[in-house]
Amino acid sequence: MTNEEQLESIKNFSYQKMSHDATGHNFDHIQRVIKTVKNILKDEPADPLVTLAAAYLHDVADDKLVSNPQTLENEIKDFLNQLDFSNEQITEILYITHNLSFSKSLSANPPKLSLAGQIVQDADRLDAIGAIGITRAIYYGGANSETIYDPEIRPREKMNKSEYRNLSNETIINHFYEKLLKLTAMMNTETAKKIAKNRHQYMIDFLAEFKAEWDAEK
Repeated sequence: MTNEEQLESIKNFSYQKMSHDATGHNFDHIQRVIKTVKNILKDEPADPLVTLAAAYLHDVADDKLVSNPQTLENEIKDFLNQLDFSNEQITEILYITHNLSFSKSLSANPPKLSLAGQIVQDADRLDAIGAIGITRAIYYGGANSETIYDPEIRPREKMNKSEYRNLSNETIINHFYEKLLKLTAMMNTETAKKIAKNRHQYMIDFLAEFKAEWDAEK
């Protein structure tokens, strides 16, 4: 089986798992992440097969999206075995998908990703900022019945994963301050850092406009 055939099978597997997502993590998101990964790979010497495989699979077993992440991780492992991935490749792919989320960075000892993992993480985080990121934040918040904005609720700081995932204490606008505006400084690769600058500014401009309209200043 060629690398192209392996990736085509993984793409189809990812589509099957993610195409019905209603939180902003559907297959459209996966495809954008893949495009960004390919762009970053032009300047980074990571293994394309491992990097792209992890990119296709990065949300399949995400514990904020599914109730049975371990079951799905086992399914991914069995699937990659069937595609003749080596044990070493499977271990790296699963480590990446298990550890790239923002919530993992909130632990006392955040996991250290390989270059392949850093590239997938950058691509995923780039899709969380800018115009697309704004749209996805609102979409995710709506799917989880979050309050849009309440000036009496202050953004949370120094959260652990459990506190971060507690959406009852969050608003959609506060999510920008609690996560999205922090992502630009957390990019790993030079390519991602360059792309993030304009997207970061776009979010700042959006928040200024939003608050001006909220306060009926315009």
